[in-house]
Amino acid sequence: MNYGIIAAGKGERLSSEGISLPKPLVAPAGEPLIRRLIRIMSMPGGEAAMTRLGVIVREPEIAGSVREACASLGIDAPLDLTVKATADSMLSFAEVTGRFKGDFIVTTVDTVFEQSEMIRLAEAFAARTDADGYMGVSEYADDEKPLWVSTDADGYITAFTDRRRDDSRYVSAGVYCLPPTALECLAQCRAAGITRMRHFQRALLDKGLRLRAWPMGKVVDVDHAADIDAARQIIESDNDHHQHGRD
Repeated sequence: MNYGIIAAGKGERLSSEGISLPKPLVAPAGEPLIRRLIRIMSMPGGEAAMTRLGVIVREPEIAGSVREACASLGIDAPLDLTVKATADSMLSFAEVTGRFKGDFIVTTVDTVFEQSEMIRLAEAFAARTDADGYMGVSEYADDEKPLWVSTDADGYITAFTDRRRDDSRYVSAGVYCLPPTALECLAQCRAAGITRMRHFQRALLDKGLRLRAWPMGKVVDVDHAADIDAARQIIESDNDHHQHGRD
């Protein structure tokens, strides 16, 4: 399985609120966000085991942290590491997935969820027979401009909307599990001048891809200083759960 992390944002809201660290290096519970994601992505087994990792960052400092994390975690999958400032998230997505062959899972660095949720999603996606792709979703909407996800009775996505509808139970969690055919749609979107991820997701539906919404429990986007504490609560609860499971 190819995995990707988008970590090229400016983090302006955090810095304006007194957080001096670049967002990928913020550590809500002692582990930098980007290292935690790399670690979690290295955990699924079987067909979901990591075969390639693509990461885009904005600063060389963060690139060094990515390399250190991969070394300390013993990750031997090829690393495609790009240091680049992009104009929008969809261009970052294109950079991350540029060398992927086969299925892939991409998320943004500021998305915090329980590690078991990602492992469960990755392994289910790798073994799927019911859809072209899965999109991580959550019932917890903490984003300033959430992307609402409409579904049918069987959990298949029917629309991505800027406003909540009667059939919008979830918001996007920013976790994209997609087949290689999605990259053809991505190229078409870029050629058409489309730059936003939500427009790309709508284009996937327009192209006829069958996407299933995959609930991931509570998910927090670390955009503001207050979000760091919310993320810490998820991580510490997750850590306690796994610690008790070993006891």
